[in-house]
Amino acid sequence: MEIKRLHLGKRLSEVTIHNGTVYLAGQIASDTTQDIVGQTREVLSTIDRLLADAGTDKTRILMLQIYITDMANFPRMNEVYDAWIVQGHQPPRATVQAALASPACLVEIVVTAAQ
Repeated sequence: MEIKRLHLGKRLSEVTIHNGTVYLAGQIASDTTQDIVGQTREVLSTIDRLLADAGTDKTRILMLQIYITDMANFPRMNEVYDAWIVQGHQPPRATVQAALASPACLVEIVVTAAQ
């Protein structure tokens, strides 16, 4: 079975497609001067773009994992997420508090979707 990788970098690809399943690398905001609302919006927008590049969309997400640096930001992150997700297509989801690679990053989201 073919493995297709999109947006290859030195260390990772942003997207891998195999057997009709799309795997996204963890997505973080490029503008880390934003608060949790701004960073979450940016990350979700990037996810939309990457899913489109893979020939799918957020209604086909199979699993979503969210890492946030401070659970105090959980309610505000959820406000943005709730406005973004398509009702009737909410995927299984986990949210955990974690130290991210850069202290300026407040949220990282990993997605697995059907193509």
